[in-house]
Amino acid sequence: MTNVRVRMAPSPTGSPHVGLVRTALFNWAFARHHGGTFVFRIEDTDKERSTDASLRSIIDLFRWLGLDWDEGPEVGGPHAPYQQSERSDLYAEALAKLKTSSFTYDCYCTTEEATARRKAAGSKVQGYDGFCRELAQSQVDAFLAEGRKPVVRFRMPDGAITWNDLVRGEVTFETEFVPDFALCRANGDPLYTLVNPVDDALMEITHVLRGEDLLSSTPRQIALYEALKEVGIAKVTPEFGHLPYVMGEGNKKLSKRDPEADALSYREKGYLPEGLLNYLALLGWSIAADRDIFSLEEMVEAFDIADVVPNPARFDLKKADAINAAHMRLLSVEEITHRALPFLKTEGVVSDPVSDADAQLLELAMPLVAERINKLSEAPTMLDFLFVDEAAFTLDPEDAEKQLGEAGRPVVQASYDALVGLSTWSTDAIQTALQTALVDGLGLKPRNAFGPVRVAITGRRISPPLFESMELLGRDRSLGRLQRALV
Repeated sequence: MTNVRVRMAPSPTGSPHVGLVRTALFNWAFARHHGGTFVFRIEDTDKERSTDASLRSIIDLFRWLGLDWDEGPEVGGPHAPYQQSERSDLYAEALAKLKTSSFTYDCYCTTEEATARRKAAGSKVQGYDGFCRELAQSQVDAFLAEGRKPVVRFRMPDGAITWNDLVRGEVTFETEFVPDFALCRANGDPLYTLVNPVDDALMEITHVLRGEDLLSSTPRQIALYEALKEVGIAKVTPEFGHLPYVMGEGNKKLSKRDPEADALSYREKGYLPEGLLNYLALLGWSIAADRDIFSLEEMVEAFDIADVVPNPARFDLKKADAINAAHMRLLSVEEITHRALPFLKTEGVVSDPVSDADAQLLELAMPLVAERINKLSEAPTMLDFLFVDEAAFTLDPEDAEKQLGEAGRPVVQASYDALVGLSTWSTDAIQTALQTALVDGLGLKPRNAFGPVRVAITGRRISPPLFESMELLGRDRSLGRLQRALV
């Protein structure tokens, strides 16, 4: 393919959905695979619900994900502006050209009147019934005398509309089941049904990859493209590909109300952008039958829209976690440290800016947890015990109850007694002393031997390796915590 131009066109009306990210990812990969152009356009015709905060969050999200765009906000381009609220003159011009053609007509009906006629006729076809298609001038005059203001409706052609869907193959709609649709409100404000195709036409979009929920609107858009070509606005009708639904629990479409749907939350939860994108790519596509882990670069090289399956894809949070964990394993300790630092600062584990002492301890401690954390947000919990002031150190109540009760206290006492006389405070020396005192001396299995010590030292049952942690914590702090556990 040559001169491929695709777009993502989110509406800034709330928190971005993971389905939006999946759609944007497929468009981005398609454009990059073909050496094409990826356009970012803001569809903010919903003036009441669109907010600057939502727009900012969408831009920040895609910057974090690394889905860079070639034209759009903060980048510009030959088809600017890329925000629909700033393109009103273009829509007014397009509407004026369409009104001079036979493709549109003025409609004076209210929604209530159209609904009443449909019920009276027993029609099962939802939408407008074409009442105003062929009004006599006397009827028009009567409506105007009542003070009615018309909306402009598009006249759907007779017959059938067929296209070769890039995901679903040949799709046909009989236009008798596709009612005439409004292009603007009575006050002249353009509707999505007009602005979306007009923007695609003016921005010379060649391929529209979007969700299956928009499939039923495609016949309307294809018919409108033909009209836009007739009036000199569009050059071509883009090719369409409708991506599978993203499903949630119970085989229901993943709703904005579902916690898993909030794309922004994954950054807050400590997911890696490459891990999240890798998982979302699997919702309808795969790089190979026996392979789940891949980079964005590998996806771009392999991506073929024909390989996208039309069947609904179920969002599986456990698999998303596993994919992210696999990408964590691909990072160096230094990279994990760099990426985890904002979480450590936010939770107050290290100072901001990071002090020399914190930096030195972090450099020694991070290798102990890098292979154990599956999200960046887990780093503060794993490392807090090393950095916290002794006066502020606390034990997890549930873990303390399980490990430091009647059976655990003798283990802690034996550990203190074995360690207090050590001449060398090192990982090997600590391990040998505790092994001798608890396993050999008390006859405990390692699992039972070291659990109470771990909770006393780190505050939790789950922690970095115990002996290495005690070496980093130091003799005085380690012995002090063992003593406090006995109080």
